[in-house]
Parts: sequence; C-alpha cells; structure tokens
Amino acid sequence: QVQPVESGGGLVQAGGSLRVSCKASRAITSVFNSKIMGWYRQAPGKQRELVATITRLSSTNYADSVKGRFTISRDNANKKVYLQMNSLKPEETSVYYCNTDSGEWSWGQGTQVTVSS
Repeated sequence: QVQPVESGGGLVQAGGSLRVSCKASRAITSVFNSKIMGWYRQAPGKQRELVATITRLSSTNYADSVKGRFTISRDNANKKVYLQMNSLKPEETSVYYCNTDSGEWSWGQGTQVTVSS
C-alpha cells in the first residue's frame, strides 16, 4: 500500500513562507505519474480539506482560499510533490498531507505547519 511521507513543516510567522514536500516511495513510478496529486490540510477540530491539485502534466487547481499564495508542483521522476506556501495566515495552522485527488492511498502522518500571529 502506498503511503506518502510528508516533510518540511514548521513554525512560521504570519506573512511568512514555507515549502512542504511529500514522497510516494512505494508507488510504482508509472502509477504515480498517472495520478492527479493533491495537498490537503486538517486543522484541529475540522475536517480535512483539499487545497491544491496537480495533474501529470502540471495543470493545477487551487481552493479559493489559497489562490495566488500557494503553488503546487511535482517531480514525476522522483515521485515527489511540493507545496510552496506564501503569505501564510494563522488560521492556516494545520497538519498538511499529500495524497491522490481522491484520497485513495493510505494517509501519512502529515507535516505540522504552525503560523504564529
């Protein structure tokens, strides 16, 4: 079973930037390349939400709340997905996860992003 591993989270001040990464090591490369990948986040007491997706050919979509501030990218050869987050807000403090756009893989532990005010 594929379980992406997320990394790169941390503590940042409001208005700051952070880049998180994930790697789907156990995925067969051709399978990874066929998937629309996404970044999700889950704040305490809230449901997990999808914030960005990217196709094999790097066509992207974003939730309205992050448009213009977040950028998703992928490295197909190395089975990695990235999320560059700029102008972060305290309410975006969450655990960030990556998965397919349908959430079909096992969920990893995520990476904690804390934005201080």
